[in-house]
Amino acid sequence: MKFPNKLQQKLTKRIEQDALRSLDNKKGLIDFSSNDYLGFSGSETIFERTHLFLTKNNLKQNGATGSRLLSGNHSLYEETEQLLNTIHKSEASLIFNSGYDANVGFFSSVPQRGDIILYDELIHASIRDGIQLSNAKSFKFKHNSLEHLDEMLKRVQHENTNIYVVTESVFSMDGDSPDLATISQITKKHTNAYLIIDEAHALGIFNYGLVQKLNLEEEVFARIITFGKGLGCHGAAILGSKQLTNYLTNFARSFIYTTGLSPHSIATIKTSYNFLESSEGKNKISTLQQNISHFLSEVKRLELDFISSNSAIHCCIIPGNKKVKNIAKELQKKGFNVKPILSPTVSQNQERLRFCLHSYNSKEEITAVLEHLATFVN
Repeated sequence: MKFPNKLQQKLTKRIEQDALRSLDNKKGLIDFSSNDYLGFSGSETIFERTHLFLTKNNLKQNGATGSRLLSGNHSLYEETEQLLNTIHKSEASLIFNSGYDANVGFFSSVPQRGDIILYDELIHASIRDGIQLSNAKSFKFKHNSLEHLDEMLKRVQHENTNIYVVTESVFSMDGDSPDLATISQITKKHTNAYLIIDEAHALGIFNYGLVQKLNLEEEVFARIITFGKGLGCHGAAILGSKQLTNYLTNFARSFIYTTGLSPHSIATIKTSYNFLESSEGKNKISTLQQNISHFLSEVKRLELDFISSNSAIHCCIIPGNKKVKNIAKELQKKGFNVKPILSPTVSQNQERLRFCLHSYNSKEEITAVLEHLATFVN
């Protein structure tokens, strides 16, 4: 079958750079790669409670049947959105099919022509894609730099121009966090500036996210939360005012023109939140935090060089796609599922091993994987 030469050339270039992606399905390895931070994805309790809830309420439907604006807005959507409002102390919320859909929908529709988007230089690809679809102008500021953000805000400040400032509460590739309290204060100085926080890697790890932990709910124009990581299921939501959710319902194309999530998906979100609030869920958060502390102490003991992080994501910079892939393979041979992050996903010479910690990792496993790493990099 014919294949376009231009596309083949791009694939060939990836191969030459040791950057070609492929799907794998490694089984039986100790998990240090998934986003299932609390183990909710494999929780039989959540699975069984979801099934019981659906059966008890006679919700025996496999699909949503259409977009939410047509036939897909089943009653569970509204129940779960009301639960989100209560738990996250938000005036309103709107569920999307994924975090990618939420970010693309928001940034492609909310900032208007003549507006400005200021984004952290390490912001997630889904936000970048949404920004590319926007008619607004966009500028990046240095990663977690309060000074550069303040300077940029002053530079782009104009009457009748809305400025949208976007960052993440926990960055997916570095695992670090910005000073959200100070960012909110800097943004607040400008009457036409609006702060957006992506909480994808904070929900569950830091209870309901860092925005709530810092009591910044009223300072943030929109929060994007996703359920496929700490909550172990699927979907996402944008939290904000009723006006915002009304606007998104009318103008966010990734919301309007897609089939909704099934009742089973929404019921799993609802059940996962209830489990998160239970004593067992709180114990899992506590165990994860203990594992993070143990990981950091072992990194220090072994004198390993990691990016500073207090989240569940920890990265060891190992420049060069070939080198970092080889070390990842060696760790996998030892039984640890640790994934390399290659350029162009990260900048050249910023290639890394990314360790994701979980409540179900043991301290012995954490020590062992780091001791093996030390033999390869020290």
